[in-house]
Amino acid sequence: MSEEVNSVSRPVPNADFGVELVRDWEPESSPTAIVVLVHGLAEHSGRYARTGSLLARAGFHVRSFDLRGAGASGGRRWDIEDWSLYLDQIERHVDWAATRGAPIVLMGHSMGGTLVIDYAGSDRRSPHMLVLSAPGISGGARWQRAVAPLLARMVPTLPVPNRLKGEQLSRDPAVGEAYFADPLVHTSSTPRLGAQLFDAIARARATAEILDLPTLVLHGGSDTIIAPGSTAFLGDLDGVERRLYPGLRHEILNEPEGPQVVADIVEWIDSRL
Repeated sequence: MSEEVNSVSRPVPNADFGVELVRDWEPESSPTAIVVLVHGLAEHSGRYARTGSLLARAGFHVRSFDLRGAGASGGRRWDIEDWSLYLDQIERHVDWAATRGAPIVLMGHSMGGTLVIDYAGSDRRSPHMLVLSAPGISGGARWQRAVAPLLARMVPTLPVPNRLKGEQLSRDPAVGEAYFADPLVHTSSTPRLGAQLFDAIARARATAEILDLPTLVLHGGSDTIIAPGSTAFLGDLDGVERRLYPGLRHEILNEPEGPQVVADIVEWIDSRL
């Protein structure tokens, strides 16, 4: 991993869920853009240390944060009463980014990509462009989608294991080992979060087709968590560029080729500033 650049993490008091862990990676000079980065399911913002540092070296200010109920933020672990609370949390950081006077890039990985698309389709303050890494716009078997609402009513907060395997994340074994050794990674979530995630996925697929923001979609060709084919239609949409990386797995930013993927993101953003 690259050495972190001007990285600051701090707990911020939050009236809704106690405390929010916020992380910033700052460039050496005035930022050319503000990247608001949303992490995925089970993980936290600290897993983006290399990505944040590389983007900061390229001249961007990167702001990330642990979602409520995730990482070092307060709240019941990976449970949400209302999905819109996630969008409210993202909105606070987009509002903060707007005070910096630079273009805003809203970036999300996996479930974070689902959130980014859902946010962009809402009536909240709009970013200037989107970057989506293996965005969750498909997922779950038909029976799981059918059962999820029932379980959400019967046992809404029951912890359900995610059953993810380390080798699904990256070809680098150290990534999976670090993931399961990380005390801030929580590998179960509740039925009511799952039910709302399925709803958000369906909403995101519909929303993506009418978005009018410049959008970059990145996907590993060997992703076994979110099927690469699920994002293929995005590449046919106006204003969307999709890049498929053959052989890379779900966490393309944490693959050995991750720095090159970040360089591609930087090039794409710079070309649109």
